Amino acid sequence: MRLIKAIPEDFIVKEISRIKNQQNGQYAYYTLKKTNYTTIGALQILSIKFKITLKDFGFAGNKDKNAITEQKVSIFRGSKNFENVKFNNVELKYLGNGKEPVSLGDLDGNEFIITIRNLNDYEIKKIKNLKNKLLKIPNLFGPQRFSKNNHLVGKAIIKKDFKKAVELLLENNGIMEDKIKGYLNKNKNNYVAALRLIPLKTRKLFVHSCQSFLFNKIAKEYLKSGKSPKNLGIPIMGFGFELNSIKNKRLKNIFKKITDEEKISPRYFIINQMPELASEGGFRGLFFNMKFKILEISNDELNQNKQKIKIKFTLPKSCYATVALEFLFQQP
Repeated sequence: MRLIKAIPEDFIVKEISRIKNQQNGQYAYYTLKKTNYTTIGALQILSIKFKITLKDFGFAGNKDKNAITEQKVSIFRGSKNFENVKFNNVELKYLGNGKEPVSLGDLDGNEFIITIRNLNDYEIKKIKNLKNKLLKIPNLFGPQRFSKNNHLVGKAIIKKDFKKAVELLLENNGIMEDKIKGYLNKNKNNYVAALRLIPLKTRKLFVHSCQSFLFNKIAKEYLKSGKSPKNLGIPIMGFGFELNSIKNKRLKNIFKKITDEEKISPRYFIINQMPELASEGGFRGLFFNMKFKILEISNDELNQNKQKIKIKFTLPKSCYATVALEFLFQQP
């Protein structure tokens, strides 16, 4: 069976940022390089190290954990003295300053260098036959979007079942989970306040994860026809969404069927207890295009009598390399 992310060096991601460095401004920009941390996890370490609150950090997207990744981050009133900081597989390199923080979506895409292992001759040949071709890939959200239960936490939040959201979170262990436990020991049943201990960007990711889960279910159902449909927009449910905005009849029926099954409606994404988590929704293209280059084919030193292949490609923002790799091996 093919293997990715056997070691962090097998999955290298470099963000293509749209934020431009300037000479001055109250936001300091850095390249954050990390290994075996989520973006939030790495920023939590920096927050403790520099005694800066998490809300003072900005980033454009949450990068893979089991990987080596580079991305641009901002720190409100950050210091140039943070330059070349390196500890616990987290590095910072100062780039300059600017007048705006780095925010979610402030990137054009990501460059990937990925090593796929444990391959036989047939699998190597299959990949070689696809190189330099423009591939049309279903634009699903990848598994890292959901982690262990992010979408379930998000679903509980939009359904205003804040106790369940906290219980799901406490299935994990970490700094933030310990804070929540400590708070609830002193403030019984105040689940909304407990959730607010989590940085806003992370809480938004839970809601977005729920939206992504629904999107994937709708998109997969639509693709079951086996046809090669146009790159129509698949709905991402939010409070601003209306069923009549879907012009494709089959897609409209699928949307209604799945949202009825999940017992979710657009109005759920208005959360009076936490209005900062309201999410409007929209549409996302059913496909994205990808073309890749082969950098290396050699024996796999980690798996006897098997081969490995290293490939390089760039994807638009919000598109997932894991989804692209899965597509490669589904081809005849």
